Amino acid sequence: MGKKIVVITGSPRRNGNSFAMTDAFIQAAKANGHEVTRFDAAMKSVGGCRACETCFKSGKACSFDDDFNTIAPAILDADAVVFTMPVYWYSIPAQLKGVIDKLFSFVVGGKDISGKECAMIVCCEEEDLSVMDGVRVPLERSAALMKWKMVGEVLIPGVLNAGDIDKTDGCKQAAALAGKF
Repeated sequence: MGKKIVVITGSPRRNGNSFAMTDAFIQAAKANGHEVTRFDAAMKSVGGCRACETCFKSGKACSFDDDFNTIAPAILDADAVVFTMPVYWYSIPAQLKGVIDKLFSFVVGGKDISGKECAMIVCCEEEDLSVMDGVRVPLERSAALMKWKMVGEVLIPGVLNAGDIDKTDGCKQAAALAGKF
């Protein structure tokens, strides 16, 4: 039986390298019988967490009405969450960071989201894999805190310009990741 997978992207470049890997993952996941819901965080309006700790008290994940309130129900219902992004200045792109920070709402709101699977698909310009530590480590730690099982990581260095991903096996690795769910 297929799983419900939520994919949350962090790039504003629709024709960029991380989107190409995202598309490869989604195509393979659907071919494997999974149901995939995609949210492109850069095309949404998600503000940062304000630490008001009123999460879910108004019936919504966030008391400040933004697009996280459309993403949160999908995460609650999902079996797995996959984060895809390029590295921005050695870290998570701001467009996606707001979504990740607001995962705090599930904790404050008393929602049991443990037991989900999680994965990441990340690319960066530089060749040094440690450049991705600013993405990899926070996501791994967040998954551990929420008691999510990290099932895989696709980390592709050396891509900057749109299409550079085609010179790597990044899309192939992203498609293979779908088989781990």
